[in-house]
Amino acid sequence: MSQFKKGDRVLVLDDEFGGVVAFAKAEQITIISDDGIEITYNSSELILDESFNVSRVVIKEEPKIKKSKTRQVSRKKAAFIPAIEIDLHIHRLVKSESGMDAYDKLNIQLDTARYKIEWAIENRVPKLVFIHGVGQGVLKEELKFLFQRYEQLKFYDADYQKYGRGATEIYIHQNY
Repeated sequence: MSQFKKGDRVLVLDDEFGGVVAFAKAEQITIISDDGIEITYNSSELILDESFNVSRVVIKEEPKIKKSKTRQVSRKKAAFIPAIEIDLHIHRLVKSESGMDAYDKLNIQLDTARYKIEWAIENRVPKLVFIHGVGQGVLKEELKFLFQRYEQLKFYDADYQKYGRGATEIYIHQNY
């Protein structure tokens, strides 16, 4: 039996974020992160957040929707699925960039991109937009190198009207 209950505030071990337990099944605990992302962890990877003042957080139950046996998404509908935006500007990723050299900053940005890609593949998210800015193009080139390591990824410049030349969109092929 898991020590976590629905509504408990938890922190992720070896990471700098937490969330609220959405549901717990055996040792698998699904949390909703502070960013609103649903992630499943093993109970050994979580601890209760003792500093959280509210004794319980109420999570609204979503109405049950009957799901068809197979989920088919037409190509036209897939084109209209909104992409999740990930801003890789360093000031969005760290509290303070003092003492960091360009190498450290680039590694944090690439680690964030890699984590978000893995998360999207695991959670079957088909589109991501990485906002990298224009700059000298170092991050953009490193991202292209990273994207090429995934067979199921296609990448291209994101919508110019919305992002200018400072963003790359990826499409993750999902076998439904």
